Amino acid sequence: MSKATRIVFTVTNDLNYDQRMIRICTTLADAGYDVTLVGFKRKDSKPLIDRPFKQKRLPIIAEQGKLLYVDFWTKLFCYLLFCKADIMCCIDLDTILPVYFASVIRGKKRVHDAHELFVELKEVISRPGIARMWNAIANFAVPRFPNGYTVGAGIVTELHKRYGVNYGLVRNITVLKPITIPEKKEKYILYQGAVNVGRRFEQLIPAFQYIDAPLIICGSGNFFEEAVALVKQYGLEDKIIFKGYIPPEELRNYTLYAWVGITLFEETSLSNRLSLANRFFDYMHNGVPQLCIKYEEYEIVNREFEVASLIADPTPKSIAAAINKLLHDEAYHQRLQDNCLKAREKYCWQHEAQTLLQIYDRIARS
Repeated sequence: MSKATRIVFTVTNDLNYDQRMIRICTTLADAGYDVTLVGFKRKDSKPLIDRPFKQKRLPIIAEQGKLLYVDFWTKLFCYLLFCKADIMCCIDLDTILPVYFASVIRGKKRVHDAHELFVELKEVISRPGIARMWNAIANFAVPRFPNGYTVGAGIVTELHKRYGVNYGLVRNITVLKPITIPEKKEKYILYQGAVNVGRRFEQLIPAFQYIDAPLIICGSGNFFEEAVALVKQYGLEDKIIFKGYIPPEELRNYTLYAWVGITLFEETSLSNRLSLANRFFDYMHNGVPQLCIKYEEYEIVNREFEVASLIADPTPKSIAAAINKLLHDEAYHQRLQDNCLKAREKYCWQHEAQTLLQIYDRIARS
């Protein structure tokens, strides 16, 4: 592998807060690749945080809807036509078309990094017109990306079944770092991640009528305003605190001091059912027991190391009962905390990084 191999990654989010892409780009940069991460710049985007790789923001006219994609895709395509790159990588379907056409025109290698089963996201399948558009894009483009990887074994199987591609598995797991579990004087519950449709806020928020502890929500997304409205509807403003986007370094402190983490997804989305969320491992790596949806990927980990209270049918009262057990049964909480500290030694980015490097070394040599 040439030390000068240049990889350009393309995303449609804020570069400061995408922990998976920060890990991937840092790993490849440390291995000698010349890495650039490209995203868009919102009106309220904060200054870029220094990283061991290059970062590029493209200004956008609209911040949501179809105009956002038309505008950003056009600017991204023009950027990719002239940037220095040997390998172009799209993240999910959001940037797959500009990467495909630019890579074809320039004769460059291309890679698909599938963070999720995009066409099965609830916000896609719940809108027939949008679903038809993204399925048409996927059916056209994904088979033309023979090189790729994704985050879960179930999604590997599903992508092969639908598009005939054989992708690698690079799970979205936290970097293993030394930790000391601090004294937790305040028992608070933490939700970290996208505040999006399909994350069961409709059940989680009303559950706090029956829980004597605060919920801190670190993140934003397409269900943020509805989540705020639900808090007001149930009169829970004194219990539920919205922090918005938090930089990864600051988020780690919120996580380390949390008593319980939340990982809940709706079953209506196949992407959710096949998910293996980054937050699941973030809680584990910080020794934080969690309330987690009972889906297959999480069950596999939990059978080996019981790190979570798994719930099959989340309702406000069943969520409250599970959280209250974690709050008040300290022996149970301690057992799960101890198991987190064991599990993190096996489930860590250091292991996944080896697979990632093998994939890119093979592509660079081909």
